[in-house]
Amino acid sequence: MQTVSLALFWHQHQPYYPDDVAGTNPMPWVRLHATKDYLGMALHLAEVPEFHCTINLVPSLLEQLEAYGRGASDTHLDLSRRPADGLDEIASLELLDSFFMAFAETMIKPHERYFELYQLRSSWSDPARAALNRFRTRDIRDLQVWSNLAWIHPLVFEKDPELAEFKRKGRFYTEEDKAWLLERQMDLLGMVVPLHRALAEGGQIELTTTPYYHPILPLLLDKTSAREAMPDVNLPRFRGGRPEDIEFHLKAAVESHEARFGRRPRGMWPSEGSVSQALVPFLARRGIEWIATDEEILGCSTGGMIGRDGRGHVRRPELLYRPWKVSESGHELAMVFRDHSMSDQIGFHYQRSPGYAAADDFLGKLHRIGDACRDHPATLVTVALDGENCWEYYPDGGVAFLRSLYQGAARDPRINPTKVGTFLDNHPPTDRLSRLFAGSWINHDFAIWIGHPEDNKGWDALDRAREFLEGEQAAGRHDAATLERAWREIHIAQGSDWFWWYGDDHSSALDALFDDLFRKHLRNVYTLLSHDPPGDLYVPISGSAAWRAPLAPPKSFCNVRVDGRASYFEWVDASRHDCVGERGGAMAMASKGMLESVWFGFDAERLLIRLDAQGASAAERLGEADRVRIGFVDPPGREILVVEPGAPRPTAYLNQAGKAIANGATISAATGQILELALPFRRLDLSPGDPIRFYVEVLRDNASIDRAPREGILELQTPSIDFERINWQV
Repeated sequence: MQTVSLALFWHQHQPYYPDDVAGTNPMPWVRLHATKDYLGMALHLAEVPEFHCTINLVPSLLEQLEAYGRGASDTHLDLSRRPADGLDEIASLELLDSFFMAFAETMIKPHERYFELYQLRSSWSDPARAALNRFRTRDIRDLQVWSNLAWIHPLVFEKDPELAEFKRKGRFYTEEDKAWLLERQMDLLGMVVPLHRALAEGGQIELTTTPYYHPILPLLLDKTSAREAMPDVNLPRFRGGRPEDIEFHLKAAVESHEARFGRRPRGMWPSEGSVSQALVPFLARRGIEWIATDEEILGCSTGGMIGRDGRGHVRRPELLYRPWKVSESGHELAMVFRDHSMSDQIGFHYQRSPGYAAADDFLGKLHRIGDACRDHPATLVTVALDGENCWEYYPDGGVAFLRSLYQGAARDPRINPTKVGTFLDNHPPTDRLSRLFAGSWINHDFAIWIGHPEDNKGWDALDRAREFLEGEQAAGRHDAATLERAWREIHIAQGSDWFWWYGDDHSSALDALFDDLFRKHLRNVYTLLSHDPPGDLYVPISGSAAWRAPLAPPKSFCNVRVDGRASYFEWVDASRHDCVGERGGAMAMASKGMLESVWFGFDAERLLIRLDAQGASAAERLGEADRVRIGFVDPPGREILVVEPGAPRPTAYLNQAGKAIANGATISAATGQILELALPFRRLDLSPGDPIRFYVEVLRDNASIDRAPREGILELQTPSIDFERINWQV
């Protein structure tokens, strides 16, 4: 009777969401997936000690997870903690936009009260503002509770009677109830790493790692490696390698793993299963003994010897269901290749079947593989996939399927649930690949992360920031701690997830926020080194980011006297950007900004800009800032700096590349009820018809405390002397 070794390999990952410079975190997914998936998956294994498997824990996930134990927070948690009767309109709208972010069929509808609130919100039709008047204080509070409660794994309720009783209450929670739940949530977060450590020390699981911030290593080493699978791919401007960055991600990952779990990892899931021949020495030098990737990489690496026929059956299965080895420059690694089809069955298909039936189907497939490989006694079936994302779509969070699978596999005499490292110890690979094909787990290529204009624009922005940092480091102008923080931002921005959402491959409701986070990490590099970030880092890269209708251009010449007084008639023909109206959106910061609106227009000779502050006069609010900066994307490299912007007659400078090219007398500025600026077009070297594209930043202690617009830029054209006549005729 042929025995099949099953190597189930769960990859647990989240990108690094926090903005460490601003001290904010707009994304709750580490916290919410921890109480539902990371903890729940470990509890499933603890129920069946005979079932062995491998779990990959990405360091950027672990770092964020442990930060909650030290008091870290996120926007969703901050909103959850605020008293329901003390929320202002902006926070309430944010809550209605963001607190239903779960798959409704399996995570909202099964909970009577949560579904009531979902229907009250009418999220499929009404904007949040229209729905707000339907919510009473107790509804808001119950929504705060349920948006956290629904993200707790079913096994936790089985093992915690007090929490189960809390859930049964269902509605009309008090502020004390809510505080208790959020405190209990922190306790659950604190259980995740210790439980994984205990399972590993008990020998039930093998823990592996991934490069620290989850970068695509082959593209960091050589972007032209993408052409192995995509010969005609368009590549970014900089195509060379960053071997020192690869060394950082690997060294930091191994050291992080050893510090948390008491031993160095033997195995690794390279980010997105991305591999290439040239990476082998980098991995082996860090003590990595084996890696895993997709079956299509094996097929390409063997010239098509392994593949699937038209019915999806594996050709020469004995070659797929065994380990291999690969060597380069005197270094060697063992490799296992996942069964793509069986991995996808768990990730995308079994959710539509009863759990026990799906598990029976999976075990039956293992039996058939054993039959097909009966002449090869050491048969290893590797099934690898994300360990958190698919369970949201299972009716019971995957409980019935995983229980049936683990118990069934442990009892089945033909199936041996194993850790990858254990199998390799007992059955070292004997087959050798002559060359490891460069590709990932998706279509054996890197098309998700490079080649699309948006992807390439992101790579170019990343490389420009990195080159800037290298130059600043070489100049010796910054201390080691500051440089280390700036390099950290570069390494975070190298993560695969930012590029996942660029291009037309994938999209979600959070595209704009992922885009902004990527560019924020790059802006932080410049900010940390006391430089203003380039203007294009404020412009969305993603074409699927939230679109805003362009502002109507100025209608006529404005007759503005720069005195800081708010005159309706002086600015009636200007364009106006509303800063308050743009601050909503999923998981955005629900806080009041300093700017209320930006007005912009012109007369025949001058560009005119007006700033209105929120909640008080410009003199009062802008007095809290050090500077106001008008950054120009066009004409490039120019900026206006307004020093002490709350003063009645602040000093304003026009700069180019950090050098003043006009004195304060050239730029008229005044602050009172509003801040007004006037700058002659000739000082910007502008001719009629030339574009003017700019944004406004308010700065304090070299940090940006408000910006308008939050996304994108403000645009107009330099007028001709005949502007009013032409515009009147139109």
